[in-house]
Amino acid sequence: MSQGFLASEYAPAQPDSAGFYVIPCPFERSVSYGHGTRNGPDAILLASQELEALESGMAPGKAGIYTMPPVNTEGSAEAVLVRIEATVEKALENGAIPVLLGGEHTVALGAIRALAVAAQKNGEPFGIVQFDAHADLRDSYKGDKYSHASVMRRVIDEMGIPLVQIAVRDISPEEVEVRELHNVTHYDAYFLARVGLPAAPLPENFPRNIYISFDVDAFDSSLMPATGTPSPGGLNWRETQFILEACVKNRRVIGLDVVELAPIENLHHASFTAAKLVHLLMGLAHESQSVKQ
Repeated sequence: MSQGFLASEYAPAQPDSAGFYVIPCPFERSVSYGHGTRNGPDAILLASQELEALESGMAPGKAGIYTMPPVNTEGSAEAVLVRIEATVEKALENGAIPVLLGGEHTVALGAIRALAVAAQKNGEPFGIVQFDAHADLRDSYKGDKYSHASVMRRVIDEMGIPLVQIAVRDISPEEVEVRELHNVTHYDAYFLARVGLPAAPLPENFPRNIYISFDVDAFDSSLMPATGTPSPGGLNWRETQFILEACVKNRRVIGLDVVELAPIENLHHASFTAAKLVHLLMGLAHESQSVKQ
């Protein structure tokens, strides 16, 4: 594994005093087109050494960053998810914000399960804000219910957590029906390009606490070619930052993931973009902790 996230700027924090737990999850089992997401976490950690200490005026590294050893990805998908859930529980027990680095999008389910258990205990519900080219709402894909194309369907079916989807542009008829059935708020890429984002994008009754799940294929394929299914018509960097800031306003980020980076050798800009995105999300999450519940 590479050095800890942003270790070039901040000395790694101790586990019991870190504001962030960065959790590499090099799980790749169900990818259906391009491959290489198992290499995503290490590429992000390596690229993070080239980041500056500040991101858009924010310095989340001051809160302390502890980078955990990679999650063991041997065995069944369910076994891996159990390990991820246990790892995220450790972060929560120490009062840290979990930051998952994928790996395929399936890893998000383990983190969300851990947060759902914590939410039941503390009585503070949360919602999910998903950035993605795909809805990931299929009941299964190629016979696999733990496919990366089914992760948000598992979340809805298992836990019924409110969901907002942003930048989707590749979706199946089944997923459209699931959206309607479960009242999933969505701002698809087509809508964003023609109408734009509302000033208050999250529904009024959406939970104050939010988990951000960011599949890097939400970006336009010209910005992010290093992913299994790069898709045209996606987000650019500044648009992404604007949408994130609008979603986080007056809310508290309790966890996040950045997934589906499949690094391409010598194509540094894609891995650097993913690392910069992680840093931006950490900055927004850190600042959001001051929001009153």
